[in-house]
Amino acid sequence: MRTTHRLCNGDARALPLHDASVHLVVTSPPYPMIAMWDDGFSAADPEIGAALGRGEGAAVFEAMHRQLDEAWAECARVLVPGGWAAINIGDATRSLGGSFGLWPNHARVLAGAMRVGLCPMPDILWRKPTNAPNKFMGSGMLPGGAYVTYEHEYVLLFRKPGVRVYDADRRRESAYFWEERNAWFSDLWAGLPGQRQSSSAGRSRSAAFPCELPWRLIQMYSCLGDTVLDPFAGTGTTAAAALASARSSVSVEADAAVLGDAPRALTDAVAWGPIRTAERLAAHAAFVGARVAAGRVPKHLNSAYGPVVTRQERDLRFWQAVAVSQGEGVWVGEHVVAVTP
Repeated sequence: MRTTHRLCNGDARALPLHDASVHLVVTSPPYPMIAMWDDGFSAADPEIGAALGRGEGAAVFEAMHRQLDEAWAECARVLVPGGWAAINIGDATRSLGGSFGLWPNHARVLAGAMRVGLCPMPDILWRKPTNAPNKFMGSGMLPGGAYVTYEHEYVLLFRKPGVRVYDADRRRESAYFWEERNAWFSDLWAGLPGQRQSSSAGRSRSAAFPCELPWRLIQMYSCLGDTVLDPFAGTGTTAAAALASARSSVSVEADAAVLGDAPRALTDAVAWGPIRTAERLAAHAAFVGARVAAGRVPKHLNSAYGPVVTRQERDLRFWQAVAVSQGEGVWVGEHVVAVTP
């Protein structure tokens, strides 16, 4: 199997894609009201910088989100009917205009995405605790003077109205194990710490999402060979997760220098993907062993990976990348079916 991976320097508000051409969106946009993104939002709308200088928090918050609204409208346009979008967003706390408060980015993204026709689905809380000694805000032990410390972000999930037409064989092959379903389809994801993301362009984020997060969403909401879009691609984490999952991808990033690190992420995914597959197969073998020891022998058989709990798992196959090379305007991944160790 081959997959293609396009790396596009461009604006998320004008995606270089045809209507109904992608199956899944996985992204983490710039967070409004987080100081490191002020310059980017202000470059697109100089009035934002002026309003920041005047301390007009509500006006800044709304103006920043209007830019994101345009990106969500584009995502809705390019998704196939029945396609999914997963948006990782965190709320912000900030002092502005002489007062400190919370800016509920997740609520505003929900409203903006609904306004352009995306249907909200049950979301996920991504718990990412920090052990920083200064994480508590306020006066500490005096009543009424301290603030709850936020140690979570949201993975907001949406589906485009309509019915997706699946290739039945490919969908069955894209299944996941029963025990994976039970772990992944929970509204609380813990044990996925944010990772430091640095680019050769000098941009650094202390808690960007790890490859595991988009990788898991890709297993849950797309099929082998599907196309995954990240309209705020950064250094290419979603593209790497797509390659490791035998999906194609389109990555759009306004900062060309930052996007220049994406090829390295694709190359790294060729090594990471088989490791992750081996972990899945080992975990499944351990699960089956414990289930058999408890007298609960699985009733179904997957010819490649052994006993499974449900009929839907019998045809699943894990494809993994063995190489990636630069083609004409795209990167091309080569994939083979994983076998048991």
